[in-house]
Amino acid sequence: MPIIRSVSRALSQVLQSPGCGCGISIVPVRCIGVSPRQVASDAGFHSVSFAETDHPRVLITGGLGQLGVGLAKLLRKRFGKNNVILSDIRKPADSVFYSGPFIYADILDYKNLREIVVNNRITWLFHYSALLSAVGEANVPLARAVNITGLHNVLDIAAEHNLRLFVPSTIGAFGPTSPRDPTPDLCIQRPRTIYGVSKVHAELMGEYYHYRYGLDFRCLRYPGIISADSQPGGGTTDYAVQIFHDAIKTGKFQCNLKPDTRLPMMYIDDCLKATLEVMEAPAEALSMRTYNISAMSFTPEELAQEVQKHVPELEVTYNVDQVRQAIADSWPMNFDDRNARRDWGWKHDYDLPELVTTMFSFLGSDSRIAQAN
Repeated sequence: MPIIRSVSRALSQVLQSPGCGCGISIVPVRCIGVSPRQVASDAGFHSVSFAETDHPRVLITGGLGQLGVGLAKLLRKRFGKNNVILSDIRKPADSVFYSGPFIYADILDYKNLREIVVNNRITWLFHYSALLSAVGEANVPLARAVNITGLHNVLDIAAEHNLRLFVPSTIGAFGPTSPRDPTPDLCIQRPRTIYGVSKVHAELMGEYYHYRYGLDFRCLRYPGIISADSQPGGGTTDYAVQIFHDAIKTGKFQCNLKPDTRLPMMYIDDCLKATLEVMEAPAEALSMRTYNISAMSFTPEELAQEVQKHVPELEVTYNVDQVRQAIADSWPMNFDDRNARRDWGWKHDYDLPELVTTMFSFLGSDSRIAQAN
C-alpha cells in the first residue's frame, strides 16, 4: 500500500507540473443525449433563441436539389460563409464545393446525421431531402424511406438538440377532395401520391413535435418552383422549367400536361425569400406552423404564350403523361396565403411576365435568343 500511495503522489505531481510545456487532455465522459427515442413521456423541450448579434449555424440536407444551393447562397450572404453547411449524398460540382462548406450527409443514417449536428454546433436545420412526385410514384419504397423514415431521424435529432427546423411541404399535400380554387391553409387533405402522403405526414409530425416537445418547427407549402439554376428533377410542375431550356436549345417544346391545367407557381427568388422570412419571424407572430405561400397561377398555354413573346418561333405541342396529369388534377389551382401575408408579412415580387423575362435573362445570354436579338 505505501508503494501505491507513493506512485499515486508522484503521478499527481507529474500531471500538475507545467515542465513538459503541454496541457493535459481531459477525456470527457460521453453523455447520452435526450431525444423522443429516449425521453420520458412527461419531458419537454424549448427551442434555441438567438440574440440579435448571433448567427445561426445552419445545415441544409438534400442540398444539391432545386432549392438547396440557392438557399445556401442566400444564407451565406446573411450569416457568413462558414455558418452554412450544404449536404447531400451526391458529389457536388466544383462551383458548389468551393463556394462554401459541403459535407456528406445521409438522412437515413441517424448516427452520422446526429454526429454532424453535434460536431458542427448546428442550430438551424433546413430539411430538403425528398423524392418528388413523379419519381416517388416510380419507386414507392425508396420514397417512403427517404421522405418518411428520413424525416423521423431529422425530427428526433432536431428535438434532442433544440434546433429550429424547417421542412418544406407542397401543393402535393392536397388531394382531389380538397378545395382547389382557392385552397386554404386548413382543409381536407387526402393526397393520392406517396409524395403528397409523406408531406402531410411531415406537416402533422412537425406540429406534433412542436406541441408535444416544444420543437421550433416551421413549414411552408410551396407551389411549383421555377428556377434557372437547376434542371427538372421529376416533379409534376417541371414542365414550367423545361419550356425555357427547350425554347433556347431547340425552339420546340412538348408539354406533358394538358394546356388548360392551372397550378400555382413561384419564381425561386420569392421561394427562398419566403423561407428565410418565416425562419426569422418571431415565434409569437406565428399563428400556425404550416403556411401556404403563393405568387402566381397559370396554365401551360398561358406560360407558352408569354414565352413566345420572347421566342416567337417556339413550337409547342402536347403529349399528356397520364400519371402526371392525374397528379396535377388533384392539386390546388390557387393557394390562399392570407395567413402568411398577415402573420409575418409575406409578399411576392414576381408575376408571370417578370418570371419569364428573368428566366431568359439567366438562360439566354448565349442562346438562339441572343443571336436573334
